[in-house]
Amino acid sequence: MSKLLSKYSDPAQDGCTQKITPANAGWEHVGFEVYELEPGQTLAIHDAGLEVCLVLVAGKATVKTETVSFGEIGDRMSPFERKKPYAVYLAPDDHCEVEALTKLELAVCKAPGNGTFETRLIAPDDIDAEARGQGNNQRFVHNILPDYAQADSLLVVEVYTDEGCTSSYPSHKHDTANEPQETYLEETYYHRLNPSRGFCMQRVYTDDRSLDESMAVYDKDVVKVPKGYHPVATIAGYDNYYLNVMAGPSRKWLFTWEADHEWVNGEDYKNKHA
Repeated sequence: MSKLLSKYSDPAQDGCTQKITPANAGWEHVGFEVYELEPGQTLAIHDAGLEVCLVLVAGKATVKTETVSFGEIGDRMSPFERKKPYAVYLAPDDHCEVEALTKLELAVCKAPGNGTFETRLIAPDDIDAEARGQGNNQRFVHNILPDYAQADSLLVVEVYTDEGCTSSYPSHKHDTANEPQETYLEETYYHRLNPSRGFCMQRVYTDDRSLDESMAVYDKDVVKVPKGYHPVATIAGYDNYYLNVMAGPSRKWLFTWEADHEWVNGEDYKNKHA
């Protein structure tokens, strides 16, 4: 099995099902965890020197810190309702307690922070939505914490890709610090499938093919992208959702298309599907 694939595991005592750290991923910036909590269960979060974005993938919760409280947030019981999520940005060193009011699927996204911004609620009305692509390369995006929103390092988005479509495509990469053409950003993909017994395919590869991994990704698995291109392809019968977390030394999403496939963005492909 690829070292880039983190398989789902049954919830630990604290509810943790996924735990990606810079140490176990072999990089410097991105941390990512998922918790499945039962109603009434609580989770304490305190990460020195890290900013955190809590994303309520499914369920309702109360989030309290030492200075603010966000009561009964959450408006979907499954990400496939396709409603915009609730999220909370936590300033570095802020002590937080999350209490699940229903069954709760909680993503905890982490990256180094400087304390520039205060803890805040990110409500659905704060999140931009956009359709991208055309033909069999269509997807729908919720920009939870894009590069134009306030944060020191974190970038967080969620993407819906219908059966039979590709996503994160044409293939692109962001593994080189070469502004304004490209930035270095590590990335995780937290995948959900509907129906849940399905799978999708994701490939991670570099131009020289020194890295070239193709993975069958099942419900609640995580794919780590340390470098290279990273397209996703869905399978007939199964819709795909993924939550992306990115971070690097520069908080800009600048990427390079793979030259062979960039034509899919253009008029030739559009006319083919007109």
